[in-house]
Amino acid sequence: MAEKIVSNKDNLQILHEDNHIIIVNKRVGDIVQGDITGDKPLSDIVKLYIKEKYNKPGDVFLGVVHRLDRPTTGIVVFAKTSKALTRLNETFKNRETQKTYWAIVKNAPPKTEDILVHFLKRNTKNNTSKAHLKEVPESKEAKLSYKVIKKLDNYYALEIDLHTGRHHQIRAQLTAVGCPIKGDLKYGFDRSNPNGGIHLHARKLVLTHPVTKDSLEIIAPVPDDVLWKLV
Repeated sequence: MAEKIVSNKDNLQILHEDNHIIIVNKRVGDIVQGDITGDKPLSDIVKLYIKEKYNKPGDVFLGVVHRLDRPTTGIVVFAKTSKALTRLNETFKNRETQKTYWAIVKNAPPKTEDILVHFLKRNTKNNTSKAHLKEVPESKEAKLSYKVIKKLDNYYALEIDLHTGRHHQIRAQLTAVGCPIKGDLKYGFDRSNPNGGIHLHARKLVLTHPVTKDSLEIIAPVPDDVLWKLV
């Protein structure tokens, strides 16, 4: 599986870029879009990159298609044109993409591979989701499949394919089967990672290009981290 990097300018790791879209490998701590923290979002960093690279006057158009949690790393897609944004929004809304994540957990999962189905209920007060085995009021069905891809000395590396896209879905569902993600204090791991991140990485994305209709397969290299490099 090739890991293509187009550019790594100013720590912005670009995995794919053309006239219509730009796909980057998000680092730990980056927020995709501006929020109440006031921290500089990844979208602004990408805009500046485009402005400088192409000497664009005025404001640069950049559409945020989807998001990753702040402590998570991996693939994020942005649209460079309004046409691409409209079509990508439909593609993601209709789940016409294949998203694959890697996660590192301390505890062995119940099976080496399985499909997990839960009903997630979001708690907006503490920004978490709780996974229930049965439907509860205001819950949404969440489904993913996972498999163990490597047994590390003290951890297990999992590959996860999402069948639905719910708030904190992977984090909540893995915790529900006794496998909180390394570093994820919010979902039950016993200690944080030094960098404040968690070992959850958006590894692969397969989608149809919004304009050319070509099939794209994007692979995001894992962070520069001792554990990830063992996977």
